[in-house]
Amino acid sequence: MKIKNFLLTLLFSGITFMCLSANLNAEVMLDPMASGDEDYIALLEAQGEYAYAFDFFTTSMLWTVIAAALVFLMHLGFATLEAGLTQSKNTVNILFKNVFIICIGLFTYALIGFNTHYPGDGWIIDGWLAFGGEFGYALTAAGNADDTFGYGGVGLAMTGYGDFIFQAMFAATAATIVSGAVAERVKLGSFMIFATLLVAIAYPMVGAWHWGGGWLGSLEGGFYDFAGSSVVHAFGGFAALACVMILGPRSGKYVDGKIKPILGHSMPLATIGVFLLFLGWFGFNGGSVLSANPAGVGLVFVTTALAAAAGGLASIIASMLFLKKPDLSMALNGILAGLVGITAGADAMGAWAAVTVGAIAGVIVVFSILFFDKIQIDDPVGAISVHGVCGIWGTLAVGIWGGANFVTQLIGTLAVSIAAFAFAFIVFGIIKAIMGVRVSPEEEAEGLDLSEHGQAAYPDFAQS
Repeated sequence: MKIKNFLLTLLFSGITFMCLSANLNAEVMLDPMASGDEDYIALLEAQGEYAYAFDFFTTSMLWTVIAAALVFLMHLGFATLEAGLTQSKNTVNILFKNVFIICIGLFTYALIGFNTHYPGDGWIIDGWLAFGGEFGYALTAAGNADDTFGYGGVGLAMTGYGDFIFQAMFAATAATIVSGAVAERVKLGSFMIFATLLVAIAYPMVGAWHWGGGWLGSLEGGFYDFAGSSVVHAFGGFAALACVMILGPRSGKYVDGKIKPILGHSMPLATIGVFLLFLGWFGFNGGSVLSANPAGVGLVFVTTALAAAAGGLASIIASMLFLKKPDLSMALNGILAGLVGITAGADAMGAWAAVTVGAIAGVIVVFSILFFDKIQIDDPVGAISVHGVCGIWGTLAVGIWGGANFVTQLIGTLAVSIAAFAFAFIVFGIIKAIMGVRVSPEEEAEGLDLSEHGQAAYPDFAQS
């Protein structure tokens, strides 16, 4: 019995010692000053008045680069969606354009885009026109360190390089939207020139009207577009509309006034693309909180997800009622429509308002796609409707449920859309006059994979 009591006492003492040790270690871990970590102490001292929030700064910076990676993943989503909704003979061409767009987008944003997008005191015409230099100057000119709040404070809790890479991932999206709309008949070289000019010059200049402290902020109540329903999506959608009007429809799409469907070759690829975009949108919207603010990030994730789901459901119901069949391509575009719709106000409205915005976008996109087909605007992937039309709707919705001024929202979204359309119409028209923008009928019939690249996407399944 004595041995038993001794063993119990020993066990109890050991447990007590481990608990005390764990508690002491926890206190040391919670108090970096007690740990003797001189590097950490130096970092805290460098924060000055923001030292209390340094761990928040570190977490926010981590979330920023994760969000940037998610937005990067969206380009894979665009590539697979566009490839799936077009013919197999044009798959290499679709993928090549998407590879080029992300590369040229990142490079030109570093070269001139970032400091045009956020010009600071560098306006040429105040509030309207800016043209910046390479991005490193803005990040180093003020002596901002990479480990302090000096760049943006608690509200923009990231380093300058974190800000750059997150915004750079956005930049190429506008040109990617155009890529899908002009698919299967555009000359590769002509598109590459146009995409470069759009992403390098037009997108950051128009974006500066809103995010760079431009004239849209001076409108009554201030224009509100949280993550870019207008500044990114409507911009890309209406640039695409201008290009499609100049380019014309695919051969055989409209015959004797009737619409002849040209089916995409892989609905599995298209579906994978939409789910990748859905995933990436959590970074697109969630990263636009510009910190790891738990209230902001949590709300944005919920509104983004619910709007997407509502858009998908609404488009499914609409297609079943009006097309008499559950159309998968409409369901996929409904999800994207809901995502585009909520992007302007993801942080400014509640969950059920987001459901309403997404559901209306899901219905709008069905009828918009049908409308453009009826007037013979050939958009193989529905990009004009998803991004252009639903981008306008999402921006206006903030004036209904998000507390923004409706008239200001209307002025802002129309200004961005008209500017994108005008730039694209002029530039694409000039390119057409100089070098042409459309492949020959023979090349189109053969497929752009072989005529432009000399390479088949699926050589094992090619007809002999």
